[in-house]
Amino acid sequence: MSRSTRLATGLVTAALLAVTAACGGAPPAEPAASGESAAPQAPAVSVEHKYGTTEVPADPQRVVTVGLSDQDAVLALGIKPVGVVEWYGDYPNAVWPWQEAAYGEDVPQVVGDSSTLNFESIAALQPDLILGLYSGLTQEQYDTLSGIAPAVAQPVGYEDYSAPWQEMTRLTGQALGQPEQAEQLIADVEALFATTREEHPEFAGKTAAAAGWNEPGQYFVYGPDDPKTRFLADIGFTIPESIRSLTGPDGYGVQVSAERLDLMDQDLALWFTSTTPELRPELESSAIYQSLGISAEGRDLFLEADDKELNGAISWSTVLSLPVAIEKLVPRLPAAIDGDPATVAPATAD
Repeated sequence: MSRSTRLATGLVTAALLAVTAACGGAPPAEPAASGESAAPQAPAVSVEHKYGTTEVPADPQRVVTVGLSDQDAVLALGIKPVGVVEWYGDYPNAVWPWQEAAYGEDVPQVVGDSSTLNFESIAALQPDLILGLYSGLTQEQYDTLSGIAPAVAQPVGYEDYSAPWQEMTRLTGQALGQPEQAEQLIADVEALFATTREEHPEFAGKTAAAAGWNEPGQYFVYGPDDPKTRFLADIGFTIPESIRSLTGPDGYGVQVSAERLDLMDQDLALWFTSTTPELRPELESSAIYQSLGISAEGRDLFLEADDKELNGAISWSTVLSLPVAIEKLVPRLPAAIDGDPATVAPATAD
């Protein structure tokens, strides 16, 4: 079993143990004797976010996540969300493979998608807490959610969808009253990144870029604050200044035409194409693409339909998905930067 598999399994196991303890592993407390006062309840936690400060009651258990990837940190901290939104992927109940063990049979209810929330369904779940961290919640949506239960919106100091996974995990831990546990999760995954860099010194000094597309002739180059580009940097690659300067102040990315495919002409070009693989032939037949070194030397890697879980694991970039992304992608990168596409095919299923 690989190191990243052990870490991913360990995170899920820790979550399951925490859930077991929370759901009845300990005997009920003895009632207070006559004349004795009951033990004081833990205080609420004040959590600051984009739309103000929320007082979260101690030990929330019925959690609804309306951020696109918020459920992962909640699961890793031992709580199974009762409601989630579906980002993409078309998995039953919006449960991705790396979440299955933590959920078990207690799958969540889907209460919306990346563009719409079903407030009635959310209210019917009677949540103790609503999290909308990796989201684009508007003030109006936040106010509506706050009328249902205490709600925590996007982190302060970041553009929507641009806060790093560490900050998302940290804020989740604060809201759930588990700040120390959240810091340990962060440290475990950061240690896995550090080990990956040590084991692959060939990545250091190499430039990398990531892009995708949704329509013919238009490409989206991901910026330095997008999770996919952050992942490449975290395993040791350098993000070139040409991309940093072009993708704007929010760092998320920029849509370009074929004339700017030169941005992708790096030591490694990583293409996220699993949702629109039919557009790949157009790219590869483009005279501009064919003039690039990545084309002539085979220094790009396409994540297509067979890489659905890997594509998702990098895009989600959470404490549960990142170990999966490292395990599935890193072994294919040395051959990719050496220009040997024949050896960078998806790994076969176990």
